[in-house]
Amino acid sequence: MPRPTLAQPLLSQPLLSMVAAAVLVALTAITYAQAGPRLALAVAVGALAGFALYHAAFGFTAGWRRFIREQRGAGLRAQLVLVGATTVFLIPLISYGHHLGIAAGGFVFPFGVAVIVGSFMFGLGMQLGGGCGSGTLFTVGGGSTRMVITLAFFILGGLLATHNWAFWDGLPRVEALSFAQTPLGPPGAVILTLGLLALISRATREAETARHGTLEPGRPMGSLIVGPWSLGAGTIALTAVGVLCLMVLGRPWGITSGLTLWGAQIAHQVGVPIAEWDYWRYAMGQVEASVFTNGTSVMNLGLIAGAALAACLAGRYAPKFNLSAVDVATAVIGGLLMGYGARISFGCNIGALLGGIASGSLHGWGWFLFAFLGSVVGVRLRERVGMDPPREPRVVPGALRTQS
Repeated sequence: MPRPTLAQPLLSQPLLSMVAAAVLVALTAITYAQAGPRLALAVAVGALAGFALYHAAFGFTAGWRRFIREQRGAGLRAQLVLVGATTVFLIPLISYGHHLGIAAGGFVFPFGVAVIVGSFMFGLGMQLGGGCGSGTLFTVGGGSTRMVITLAFFILGGLLATHNWAFWDGLPRVEALSFAQTPLGPPGAVILTLGLLALISRATREAETARHGTLEPGRPMGSLIVGPWSLGAGTIALTAVGVLCLMVLGRPWGITSGLTLWGAQIAHQVGVPIAEWDYWRYAMGQVEASVFTNGTSVMNLGLIAGAALAACLAGRYAPKFNLSAVDVATAVIGGLLMGYGARISFGCNIGALLGGIASGSLHGWGWFLFAFLGSVVGVRLRERVGMDPPREPRVVPGALRTQS
């Protein structure tokens, strides 16, 4: 993910760092006052996520795009390691955590037409919008004005999807299936998941070496406080986020349900009759409650604040306002596609892909496949509208012939 820079920031970075830290402390204090220590801890977990995402530039969107365009797979492989490491912890904790006093459930949802369509929309939208669920939030925190537009329409897209929820919920699907609840059991589900991830990782390595002859060297680790971080360090920190979220909130890390809730709260305040919509009919208590009493919401707010703190400490917090028409249009379209797609497919790259696969759910794998296909289309569209330069034709060794 590109980190926003500007030659002359409005305030000094040390002062901005103090402001960001103060905002994070205030956010934690307000959450503690309104919802108690558990959700205050969730703010801290979200802040760790934002801090790690920013310093490691850990974005699903850019990692997928680099592999699609260049067959460079370091970012994609880091994501696979994150999913695998999270799985090693989550499936056992979900299955056996009650013996340790941990009451937790996974993200296991049906897989069908809605997930196929929604995940494809999300994959397409995240390439146009420039960030996935987590990527949108951490780049907003990092000072990207364009991603503020993406986030606003992400929220709107999710709200619109809840208006059409009855239609999507009625489409053909396979009922929710967790591999941990099949004869494989939790240990077999972990082994199966790690094996599939290893096969995908190997395929990316083979594709990269076939194209470039060697794997791209990894990014070195910089300062723990001011960054940049290696992808490995980011993977470790985000694995910890996933485990801590499960222990604090009793379920895997999610993002988009909180964004959709924000949209519903805004709509309700301005008089939109969302109480008549099937999706919200029995959830108006959440809509009418404070934003600081919802676990996903406070983690999202913590994530934004943590990324802002990381950007200030790195000396990179400096919003840019010279957006082109293409910047604005693709942010709007990408945000709408992501918000709508995430809601009808039970989440984004964090809630559906990471949380779903790490819970042993079939729908997580289906989401991964169709979101990646959507990203392939999205990358092509980025090239068409000038967001990325055209790719150079691939030269196959031995294909050139001298003319006589």
